[in-house]
Parts: sequence; C-alpha cells; structure tokens
Amino acid sequence: MTRQHPAPADLVLAGGPVHTVDPARTRASALAVREGHIIAVGHEEVRELIGPRTEVVDLAGKLLIPGFQDAHVHAVGGGVELGQCDLTGDITVEAYRRRIRAYADSRPDAPWITGGGWSMEAFPGGTPTRALLDELVPDRPVYLVNRDHHGGWANTRALELAGVTAATPDPADGRFERDQRGEPTGMLQEGAMTLVASAIPAPAPEELTEGLLRAQRLLHSHGVTAWQDALLGDHGGLRDPSPAYADAARRGLLTARVTGALWWDRARGLEQLPELEERAGALTFGRLRVRTVKIMQDGIAENHTAALLGPYLTACGCTSDNTGISFIPPERLRTYVAHLDARGFQVHFHALGDRAVREALDAVETAREVNGWRDNRPHLAHLQIVHPDDVPRFRRLGATATVQALWAAHEPQMDELTIPFIGPERAAQQYPFGSLLRSGATLAAGSDWPVSSPDPLAALHVAVNRRLPGGSADTPAFLPGQSIDLGSALAAYTAGSAYVQHLDGTGSLRVGGLADLAVLDRDIFDRPAEEIAEARVLQTYVGGERVYAADDA
Repeated sequence: MTRQHPAPADLVLAGGPVHTVDPARTRASALAVREGHIIAVGHEEVRELIGPRTEVVDLAGKLLIPGFQDAHVHAVGGGVELGQCDLTGDITVEAYRRRIRAYADSRPDAPWITGGGWSMEAFPGGTPTRALLDELVPDRPVYLVNRDHHGGWANTRALELAGVTAATPDPADGRFERDQRGEPTGMLQEGAMTLVASAIPAPAPEELTEGLLRAQRLLHSHGVTAWQDALLGDHGGLRDPSPAYADAARRGLLTARVTGALWWDRARGLEQLPELEERAGALTFGRLRVRTVKIMQDGIAENHTAALLGPYLTACGCTSDNTGISFIPPERLRTYVAHLDARGFQVHFHALGDRAVREALDAVETAREVNGWRDNRPHLAHLQIVHPDDVPRFRRLGATATVQALWAAHEPQMDELTIPFIGPERAAQQYPFGSLLRSGATLAAGSDWPVSSPDPLAALHVAVNRRLPGGSADTPAFLPGQSIDLGSALAAYTAGSAYVQHLDGTGSLRVGGLADLAVLDRDIFDRPAEEIAEARVLQTYVGGERVYAADDA
C-alpha cells in the first residue's frame, strides 16, 4: 500500500528550542504552519512537511514561543503620544525643561502643547506646578499627563481656557491641587483632568489611525500579537480610539488581534447599556472584537486615590481621614456588573487598592449568584494591594488576576510616594503574584502602556526577580516571596491573556491552534534569571504571516 504524504507546510521553524506553553508537551524543536494554523509540533519529523514552496526558518538555537498578548494596554493613546511631547524615560526637572522647550520651539504654530510621560518622583510630593510651564510656554496652553495617566499638569493659559479658577469645585472623582490661597496650582488629579482635557481640540481621525499603526509596529517589535485595549471611550485626556480601530480593521491594516473594552461612564447608570450593545456590535469586525466593558473602580496609590480598607498615613506617619475613592458606590457596582454579565459582557476592572479589589470581587460574586456561571471571564487589573482574605476568591469566583509585573519593584514612586503613606502592613500585601498563583488563580499580564514600558520581557524579568532590569545589584528584591517562576510568568503573558481575550486558539503552540509566534534571540530558560530582560525579539508572526523582523533577524 502506498503511503500518502500530507500537503507541505507554508512555514516551518526548526533547529531551536520551542517552548509551547502546553502542559502536555512543554518543549519541542520544530513547528509547521499551513494556512495560518499550526499543523505539527515536534522534532526532526516535522521537516517531512517541507515542500518546494515552504518557507523554512532556521532557529539556530533561538527560542520560539507563542506571541505575547497584552491584556491591558492603551495602544492608540500610546501611539498618539509618541508623536507629541514625549517625556518618558527621564525623571528630572531639568530634562523635562529641555524637552518641553525643544518640542514647543519646534512647533511654533501648534495651538496646544500636549503629551506626557513625566514621573511624579521628579517633583516634591509628586505635584509639579504651572509656574515652570508658564516660564517655558507663556503664550500657549500646555497640558501634559503624568506617567500613570491619573494626573495632569497644566499651565495658566490652559486653566484659563478650561475656566478653572479658585472658585471651581473639585469634582466628585478627583481634585485640583491648590496653594494656600486656594488657587489651582496646575496639578489635576483623576476626574479633575477632564475639565482641561475637554478644552483641547479633538485630534483628526487620521491622527488617531496613525497613532494606532505606530503603536502596532512597536508592539509587534516586542513580540505582541494580540492585546486588549483597556479604554474605548473619552476619559481624562485620552480620546476615544474606537474610530481608529474601526478604520484599521475595515481597511485590513489591523495585523494584531484586538479586543476592546468599552468605557463605563461612571457619571451614568444602566441607561447606557443599550448604547454599549450598539457600539459593541458596530465595532466587531475582522480582527477587532468588542464584548468587554471597562470599569475603573479607583485611582492610584501615589496620589492617594486608590481605594483602601483603612486610611492613608500623612507625611508625619499619622493616620489621615482619607481612604481613597471608590468611583462607583459598591451597591451600584454590584448591580451594574450583574446586568453586564447577564448581557454577555466581560467586565474589565481597574482595581488597585485593597478596597477596590474587594468591591470588584463582590460584584463578580453577585453576578455569579444572580446569573449563574457564564463564560464571560471577568478580570481585575493592577491589583497593587490585595488583602490576604481576598486572594483565594479569584479562583473561587473564576476572576482572572491581570498583573502589571513591571511595577512590582523598588523605585522612587514606590519607595517615596507609596510605602510611607500606606503603612507596613499594606506595603507587605503589594503585587502578590506568588500568593495568587499558589491559590489557583488564573494570571494574565499586561503593560498598561503608555503608563509603563510595553516590553513583555522587562515585565517577565521583574515577575521573576522582583527587581527592575539594569538596576543596581545592591537594590533589594521587592517582596521576593511573591516572585513567580519564568514558566508561570510567560504563561500569564501568553495563555493567560489569551484566555482573558477569548482567543482560545492562541496563547500556546498546539496542533490546530493559530500560528501567532515570537522568536527570541536566546533561550531565556537556559540563562540566569538576572538576564531575562537582555533578550530581544527577532521575529513576530500573526496567523503565520511575519509582521515584524529585526534588521539582523
């Protein structure tokens, strides 16, 4: 009987370690792709699928992994900001002075100077004032968001155009920093940002699309093949990126797989549900899928708006009367989440403080009780402080813990602006990745770019080492008992995030799955953990199509 040979593969990658993120077979050395799907994972036998038209990639010892998936990112906003006054990477006032002046001088006709990325630790108390911006740009409005995107820095002209004066009350979900006379200093926290941001002319549609494509190139260069955009809507200076996604998807320019999280307007209630349904349907096209709603339940610890179970401390170590802000009252949150869950929406929570985490889990629990278990896969992002009593609830409720691992390290915002004000007990409960993993929780991972670097390898480095890449060897590891092993960290950034995004055919390298792949320049499992962040991505594939190649790949 004559043996029938299978059809040749379109693509074969062989000759190097293949880390599958498949518990049944963690390692192989070759993989074959046909029509965008994986048709073989194995060793030398995979070469039998090489035909005359097969593209063959010699891994030559380099590591093949599933493509990274970013479960919490603001891609369009990050891409647009790359074309604005970009202050990322510097942490000194003098550096900001040079970059702001150079940007403003290079654009004398720009009606507004916008951008951001400045770090709070550069300024006393984390709060710059308008005086410096007035000196640098006295004749035009300036508005620059900070690295966390939970605060904005405005000059006098911007405040005037927005109508912000000493008589302007603080909004319920934010505040204006003020001097001793009650005059706004130019620093806007949380919801107060909207008053100035709304005065900025909206970017042209093509500017948003250009920002998306700029971001897509950057994310592909980091091996990212899919992401969840954590904010489709207008909020705090970020313009709704939905039109850019719709434009790119319909024009075939969206090479990544994207899920979008529609912004829940916390000033409104259940009346917005029909609008969310309509938007979700209109935006689901091609590689764009929208069936998620984003609820921001609190702020951040550095400006004392993260919602805590107990009060913050003051600069003298005394107990204050501030426990942060729950942006949505807990009883309303439970009602909203139950209704969203009943309509088939995934809920993506911003929950940073321990009270916000508890309130979000309570809402998930209510949805389970009211609706039964549905495959909507709720997830909580950030999780800076989690009370030990709430750690096991993630597994019990089927709520995914979406972590931003790059933040779990000693750095000035942590050591100077957070730990002294949350107290030693809460400080020891920060970023409990190890406890969550040991409890059986599903971990996903994201960057929150442009808040922090979009580089997954840097995040893996911190998840394992609990130290920033390139830092001093003398810097202590940050709560080292909460570190996780490299395999688990990589699984969070691939299979875990794929689960969150309902991309069940991705996140691991299995026969029948989609060929979303990344090639690293080394086997990070075969090197010291301290060298993880030194690796770089050489090639990225989505559906078997190469979407990025380094110059020397």
